[in-house]
Amino acid sequence: MDTLVAQLQRQFRDYTISLSPGFFGFLDDQFTELKKLQDECSPDFVAEVVSLFFEDCEKLIGNMARALDQTGNVDFSLVGSSVHQLKGSSSSVGAKRVKGLCVTFKECCDSQNFEGCVRCLQQVDIEYKSLKAKLQDLFNLEQQIVQAGGRIPQVDI
Repeated sequence: MDTLVAQLQRQFRDYTISLSPGFFGFLDDQFTELKKLQDECSPDFVAEVVSLFFEDCEKLIGNMARALDQTGNVDFSLVGSSVHQLKGSSSSVGAKRVKGLCVTFKECCDSQNFEGCVRCLQQVDIEYKSLKAKLQDLFNLEQQIVQAGGRIPQVDI
C-alpha cells in the first residue's frame, strides 16, 4: 500500500512539474497559489474553481465563435470584451498558455484583423481543451492518491 501511494505521489509531482513554465508551460505560479487555498475543509476547492473556469471558457469561446460568424458584420469590441474576460479568468487559475493566446487575440480584435481573430479563436479552443484534459488527469491522480490512503503532495510550479 505504501509503495503504491509513494508511486502515485511521485507521478503526481512529475506530472504537475511537467505542466509548469519550465516544461510545457500550461500553468504558472498562480495555479500553485490556488492550490494553497485548498485544505481538508475544502478538498475539492481547486477542482471546483477550475471546473467553473472551464464552463466560463466554453461559454466565452461559443460567444466569440458566434460573433466571428457574422461575416462582414463582426462586432470586434464584443469579441474583444469576451477575450478580455477569458484572459482574466485564465490568469486567475494560472492557465498560462490560454492567457498568452488571449493577449495576441485581443491585439487582433483591436486591429479588427478578422483572419487573426479566427486563428486565435481556434488556438484558444485547442489550448483550453488540452489544458482541460491535463488537469482532469491531474485531478484523477489526486483521487487515486487519496483512495490509496495517501496525502496530496504540495508541488510548487
